[in-house]
Amino acid sequence: MLRDLRYLFAYTLPLSAVVALYMLGTWSFATLIYAFGIIPILDQAISQQRANESGEEVGERQLVNRFFDWLLYLNVPLLWAIVGYFLFTVAYVPLETYELVGLTLSVGIVAGSLGINVAHELGHRGERFEQWLSQALLLPTLYMHFFVEHNRGHHKHVATPLDPATSRKGELLYTFWVRSVVGGYLNAWGLEQERLSHDGRSWMSLDNQMIRFTLIEAALLTSIALAFGHVALGFFLGQAVVGFLLLESVNYVEHYGLQRQQLPSGRYEPVTPRHSWNSEHEVGRIVLYELTRHADHHFKSNRPYQALRYLPESPELPAGYPASILMALVPPVWFSVMDKRVPEVPQLAA
Repeated sequence: MLRDLRYLFAYTLPLSAVVALYMLGTWSFATLIYAFGIIPILDQAISQQRANESGEEVGERQLVNRFFDWLLYLNVPLLWAIVGYFLFTVAYVPLETYELVGLTLSVGIVAGSLGINVAHELGHRGERFEQWLSQALLLPTLYMHFFVEHNRGHHKHVATPLDPATSRKGELLYTFWVRSVVGGYLNAWGLEQERLSHDGRSWMSLDNQMIRFTLIEAALLTSIALAFGHVALGFFLGQAVVGFLLLESVNYVEHYGLQRQQLPSGRYEPVTPRHSWNSEHEVGRIVLYELTRHADHHFKSNRPYQALRYLPESPELPAGYPASILMALVPPVWFSVMDKRVPEVPQLAA
């Protein structure tokens, strides 16, 4: 039980944003330094744990799953409090240009890692309440369409050319950003149109989640402009871009170069642990609520984060997610490290 308290460490990331907003000055970059400086160092310094818990231990953890759930739920008011603090600070506190840049990066990193990542976990749950919380966490990055495209698009088409969120071997992170952002958004509209058409309903109605999400996001932007002014609105948009590009950077490293074999029938082989890059670096695992055990998540998407397993057949990244993203930002470094690790696609019998 005491071991489960380690997930409280995930709150150090939003805490760093609160420090940035309160201290200002060079502290404005606190989250950037923590996420992409301190965490990678800790990941490399602490030995990796590749063991899974016994069935009895997993069973005990399930008995206290409300603790794990509330760790996720509390991120909703926490994220919105940080966003509100950010908007107030930008609108009413005299700031230097570098402070504005630092705060935008710090809040955007929290909105992308804490917001979208926790939304990702809750979006796979079946309870309506948890799905609503997922959408509330996606709203600060204006990425509510992720709720549609990720669950019904990405998980179906991962590691195939049909998935815009699967990066290809040799593809630049920067071109992947464009392809995944645009492709994911358009796919979400198509998925909703397909769903409504199947049910005999018009896509031009509030039954369309994409229309509802668009109206909600527009209402939020209008409210920010009215309450805090156009300057604050501009910086809000800036942190939203930082947040969703962080998500897309995670997408890039999670499936880089991995492919499912296309069968003679034209269908693709089932998703296996071979189609996701894992990272067993302890600090990154905890801060990201086990997102880095990504292979097991794709194997069973409704498995709660605290029960995700290490799967030895999954390829492993040479570093944690933050350090991997830093490498991906410098394409020659990323390609030299990763391209030789990408496994060949096995040939399947007809």
